[in-house]
Amino acid sequence: MLLYNTLTRTRDELIPHEDGKIRMYTCGPTVYHFAHIGNLRTYMMEDVLEKALRYLGYDVTRAMNITDVGHLTSDADEGEDKMVKGAKREHKTVLEIAKQYTDAFFADCRKLNIRKPDVVVPATSEVSEFIRVIERLLETGYAYEAGGNIYFDTSKPKQYNVFHDFGEEDLEEGVREGVGVDGNKRNKTDFVLWFTKSKFEDQELKWDSPFGLGYPGWHIECSCISMKYLGEYLDLHCGGVDNIFPHHTNEIAQSEAYLGHPWCGAWFHVAHLNTASGKMSKSKGEFLTLSLLESKGYDPLAYRFFCLQSHYRKSLVFTYENLDNAAGAYAKLVSKIAALDHDGDFDEAGAKPYLDAFRSALENDLNTSLAVTALYDVLKAPLNGKTKRDLIAKFDTVLSLGLLEAAEKIKEKDAPKADDPRRAEIERMIAARAEAKKQKNYAEADRIRAELSAMGVTLTDTKDGTTYTIA
Repeated sequence: MLLYNTLTRTRDELIPHEDGKIRMYTCGPTVYHFAHIGNLRTYMMEDVLEKALRYLGYDVTRAMNITDVGHLTSDADEGEDKMVKGAKREHKTVLEIAKQYTDAFFADCRKLNIRKPDVVVPATSEVSEFIRVIERLLETGYAYEAGGNIYFDTSKPKQYNVFHDFGEEDLEEGVREGVGVDGNKRNKTDFVLWFTKSKFEDQELKWDSPFGLGYPGWHIECSCISMKYLGEYLDLHCGGVDNIFPHHTNEIAQSEAYLGHPWCGAWFHVAHLNTASGKMSKSKGEFLTLSLLESKGYDPLAYRFFCLQSHYRKSLVFTYENLDNAAGAYAKLVSKIAALDHDGDFDEAGAKPYLDAFRSALENDLNTSLAVTALYDVLKAPLNGKTKRDLIAKFDTVLSLGLLEAAEKIKEKDAPKADDPRRAEIERMIAARAEAKKQKNYAEADRIRAELSAMGVTLTDTKDGTTYTIA
């Protein structure tokens, strides 16, 4: 599989470091609020990637953290902890907030057919591991104490900003405007590994440590959780483009300082979902959640279909008009699948070109748009119903659009009601209409159709005969 690697800025073949297994890590949510649909786009594309790898024959283990402590409102180690902010907003404890929004996040994932990673780890469950790694960084001189906090010294690695080879004067204090400068830092890009009570007296969650009573910084958690559950070598790390700097940059610096060797060779980043006014945010405009889309009548899988029609490295603009178009296309796709019969045996020779096209789309930097095109091509192909349905089932193990399940619901809804006492009479009238058409008595056929319509019966004529639904 060829994937665009943010680290090398080229499309690289994904090759497992050892034993043929792909060790995959994805940055999880900070559970202080609902995920917005931009967040969920990233998790959907990571889900498609994992499923594509499995489809292509890779052995994948995927781990993800849950950030329930340590993520500040500024990436420059300033402001409130997001979890504390959420707890204040809702007058609950941090742990109550964490559980509430962790549950909400996975509920959204289930609605979007996002597979739960093999390993899911809350940051608060691994504090002893964070302390152990920070102690080692202090021993080797990569970390230092200042003002009661423990900082990582970004001047120590041979190259700190590995994603963009900028000079020191080009690096910003943080990714947001208006952040203050921390006078404790030796270098403006240094970041906190451990906060003590000297900085945030109102921090609800604190732990004893050799560095003082306090809590971990955000960046250390992903490194430690990845190393503990996936080992010293990571094959693939995923996240949104907003994680590149400083979060992923800091992960690499501290992980390789601790390990003493290269850590992760492949980095997969998903572009932003934007609104007409710019990047989607929880603090600006209408807070676009999956539940909001549902309240407006949208099927969550229509939103998944909307996202799959665009490449993961391209910014995607969300408007309700665009979502309406995707929802309409999804409904038509499901209807076409519902109309397929089950005849014949699986045609291996006939199916091969379509399997090859789908595989090629996945191998070509996860081109989901081409993968969806391969799905449409199957529906137009000169193949029997059995072959088409089996191909759709195979493709949907990756796309996860719930196509056959949705098609079955349509068929169940449209199926004649077996307990309707008029069924025998309806079928007698349909047979009489068919005979009238055979005799070219179209006036009689139209009369019978009108009479059935008045009874609430809708007829659908096909090459294989006439089907009906009862209102």
